[in-house]
Amino acid sequence: MTPTSSEAVRGAAVLRLVREGAPQRADDLVAVEEPLEIRLAGRPATVIMRTPGADEELARGFLFGEGLIARSSEIVAITRPANLKGEELGNVVDVLFAPALAHIRPRTIERNFYATSSCGVCGKSSLAAIAVTAPRVDADVQFSHALIATFPDRLRAAQTAFDATGGLHAAALFDEQGALLAAREDVGRHNAVDKLVGWALSRDLLPASRCALFVSGRTSFEILQKAAMAGVPLVASVSAPSSLAVALAERMGITLAGFVRAGAMNVYTHPSRITGERIDVR
Repeated sequence: MTPTSSEAVRGAAVLRLVREGAPQRADDLVAVEEPLEIRLAGRPATVIMRTPGADEELARGFLFGEGLIARSSEIVAITRPANLKGEELGNVVDVLFAPALAHIRPRTIERNFYATSSCGVCGKSSLAAIAVTAPRVDADVQFSHALIATFPDRLRAAQTAFDATGGLHAAALFDEQGALLAAREDVGRHNAVDKLVGWALSRDLLPASRCALFVSGRTSFEILQKAAMAGVPLVASVSAPSSLAVALAERMGITLAGFVRAGAMNVYTHPSRITGERIDVR
């Protein structure tokens, strides 16, 4: 369910130091981190530090999360500009909006510099600019505790680039029967979520009101923001949520679970969507 791309992995020479014995030179593989410039009708809008692969999905998901588009049909085309040179090669996409959205300009994306791979909101110009404008998630869907407990291993099995590098985050979308719909990897977990959202948007699957989002690592504000925009009713992860993530999940009606490991989990908000025993509600 995860597209494998040679763009995501690159060779690197390493010097291996061991407790006993002489240092050894060897070849290793590392996750690629490069800038993706998103242009709107030829004009630079923002730069996202990401792992190459699924760039069109990333652009769609990012623009959706920013509230600039509401459906896939509002984008006419996403192209690779011609005549690129040097580091721009493979690292620029140009988005052409439908005529009804022709008024949107790069300044609409209020970021000071660029979005780093570690934080999707670090470049926002003000706290007001990260306010969530999505409607509250009121889906009546339920997921069993036993089903959610399978998510970590199933996401891990889909992380092909992580197998090679050990250096990528991942996100997966599951339906209410537990089918893995799609999984994406990236150096930034919020980028992995944007890629998933872009995938779902292109298939007219949003709002994802009958789905669960599972992410590797911690769950922070920007993950919940993106989930709220996509209408996802349940977000879970193998690690801890932040205080802002908990507050936003409570406000937006999203069930938030953390520390999903070895069959156990903590449920921080709206536990009624999770059925079954052995749930530690915090």
